[in-house]
Amino acid sequence: MNMNNRNKKIIQTSIIGILGNLLLVTIKAILGFIMNSIAIILDAVNNLSDALSSVITIIGTKLAGKKANKKHPLGYGRIEYLTTSLIAFIVLYAGVTAMIDSIKSIINPEETNYLIVGIVIIAVAVLIKVALGLFFRKRGKKYNSDSLTASGTDALFDAIISLSTVLTAVIYLIFKINLEAYLGVIISIFILKSGIEILLETLSNLLGKRPEKELCDAIKELALSFDGVYGVYDLFIHNYGPDSYYVSFHVEVEDDLSSSKIDEMTRMITEKIYANMHIIVTSIGVYAVNLHDEETKNLYLNIKEEVEKFEYVESFHGFHFNKENKVVTFDIVISFDCPNIKEEYNHILQVIQEKFSDYKIIIIRDIDISD
Repeated sequence: MNMNNRNKKIIQTSIIGILGNLLLVTIKAILGFIMNSIAIILDAVNNLSDALSSVITIIGTKLAGKKANKKHPLGYGRIEYLTTSLIAFIVLYAGVTAMIDSIKSIINPEETNYLIVGIVIIAVAVLIKVALGLFFRKRGKKYNSDSLTASGTDALFDAIISLSTVLTAVIYLIFKINLEAYLGVIISIFILKSGIEILLETLSNLLGKRPEKELCDAIKELALSFDGVYGVYDLFIHNYGPDSYYVSFHVEVEDDLSSSKIDEMTRMITEKIYANMHIIVTSIGVYAVNLHDEETKNLYLNIKEEVEKFEYVESFHGFHFNKENKVVTFDIVISFDCPNIKEEYNHILQVIQEKFSDYKIIIIRDIDISD
C-alpha cells in the first residue's frame, strides 16, 4: 500500500469525524442544558472527546509520515501508537468524569425536563453516530490504522450511550421514573472499559507483540517457493509502525551450494518479498544441510526422534554434522509454555549428549515468533 495515499485517506476520514462530532456536540449540548439532562450533557462531552481524538489522529499521521533520516533511520511510524495511547487516555478521562458527575447526581438529584422534539433529535444522532463508527472501523481496517479503529469502536459505544439516553427519557415520560444518574454510571463503566482495551492493545504494539500467523506464513511461503530452499526458520519481524516491517530469517539449503548461488538466491528472495508484500528483508541466514550421506542421515533421524520426545520442543532444525571432528550442531525452539526454559534447555542438552556420547553435541536455542 502506498503510504502517502494511506495517510491521506486517514486524514480525510478524521476530518469527516471532526465535523460530524462537532455537529453532534452542538446539538446535544444545547438540548442537554435546555432539558437539564446530565446524560445528554455527558453524551455531548463524549462526542467532543471523539472530535479531539480525530485531531490527534491527524497530528499523529502527519508526524508518522515524516521521512526517515539520520536520527531516526527507520522512520517515525511508531508515533501512531503513541497518538492512539493519547486517544485511550482521553477516553479514560471522559469515563472518570462521567462517573464522578453521575454519582453526584445520584446523591443530589435534579429535575429533568424532557422535550419530545429533543428526544427525536437525539434518536437521529444515534443513527449518525452508528454510521460514523462503522465508517471509521472500516477505514481503520482497510488502512491498518489503530487510531481510526479505536475511534470507530468508541463511536459505536457512544451510539449505545445515546440510545440509552433516549430510552431513559421515554421511561421518564411514561412512568415518571428518573434513571438518568444511574444510566450515567453505566455509561461511564462502558467508556472506561473501552479506554482500557484501546490502551492495552496499543501498549502491546509498542512492546512488540507476536505478529499475525497469516503474515508469517505468507513470508515463509514466498521464501519456500524458490528451488533449493527446504525450510525457513528463526523468523523475526520488527514493527516500526503500521505496515512498516523489517524481517530476518534463516533458510535451509544443501551444503554443496556455492556462495555465489546462495547470494543469488537470497537476493531473489529479498526482492520477491518486497515486491509482493512491501516488507524489507534485512538479512537471510543459511543452514547448510547434507542428508545424502547415509551416516549423516541416520544420525539426523535418530537425534531428531529423541529431541522431539521432549514436550516443549516446538522445532528442530539447522542440523549439521562435522564428520572430521565428530561435532553435531542443531537448533531447537522451546515453547513459551515451558515453566523454566533455561532448565529445560540444559536438560535436553544433557540427555542428548548422554545418548549420543560418541559425538560432541552443540544445541542452539532459537526463538521463532511465527511458531
